[in-house]
Amino acid sequence: MSGHLPVMLNEVLAALSPRDGAQYIDGTFGGGGYSSAILEAADCHVLGIDRDPDAIKRGQALVERFAGRLTLVQGEFSAMDQFTSESDGVVLDLGVSSFQFDQPARGFSFREDGPLDMRMSLSGESAADFVNTTDERTLSLTISRYGEEKNARRIARAIIAARPVTGTAQLAKIVSDAQGPIALRHAIHPATRTFQGVRIAVNDELGALADALPKAFAKLTAGGVLAVISFHSLEDRMVKRYMNGVSGRPVDRDDNTAQDDRVKQADLLTRKAVQPSDAEQQRNPRSRSARLRAVRRLAA
Repeated sequence: MSGHLPVMLNEVLAALSPRDGAQYIDGTFGGGGYSSAILEAADCHVLGIDRDPDAIKRGQALVERFAGRLTLVQGEFSAMDQFTSESDGVVLDLGVSSFQFDQPARGFSFREDGPLDMRMSLSGESAADFVNTTDERTLSLTISRYGEEKNARRIARAIIAARPVTGTAQLAKIVSDAQGPIALRHAIHPATRTFQGVRIAVNDELGALADALPKAFAKLTAGGVLAVISFHSLEDRMVKRYMNGVSGRPVDRDDNTAQDDRVKQADLLTRKAVQPSDAEQQRNPRSRSARLRAVRRLAA
């Protein structure tokens, strides 16, 4: 299972504090990094969930290694309520796995040319389907809202004019050319935000997260921990709001709910989002944007 580095692994383990006989859910199994570490830390059981069939296939080696203690299920983490009754801890590592990024055929990255796919589950509408059939206004809103791209209108017009768009290199060039030479001076590639926006839309990532957070929390036993690692501000904002809510805190600055009307169901373990150490960021540059938040459920 080499090639995938779980982000802030020590911090996640510290939050979960795995113990013998406990049940845990790794809702984004990916390369199995968190599952392996949890199983090595205690004589416990882990249910690993991933929508990507390739991840489930790769994980069979770990199923054999941890005989009887690791169960893998292909499916959405937002449907975890269908797979188990309760858990002493849930970890969600959001976004795209290194395996998906590093395979040009999956179409997530523009570093190497590949088909414009981006589907985490290998089923449903692809990124090519989306960019070639979506109207200009919707495409612009997607790139702006999910990619947080200020040049979204210009980029959407350029994509529409160049259709059909079938490859990652083609889309990256269209987006780069639409922004002009000045975009090349930025720290990130000019197409990064557009690719993010399209990927989030194709996989309904924010919708899945909104569904998953209350289901994951509902699965927790008293003292159970929900730990979530996000990689962009849209995800982190959703996680922060949810965790503040179940901790009896204002969900944001505009929340004027009276304190007596708040229901505290959990202790907030991370007052501020935890970020990777400088050493980890140097070792694993993809961890730079990661943010970890966690809550511990109280007894009912």
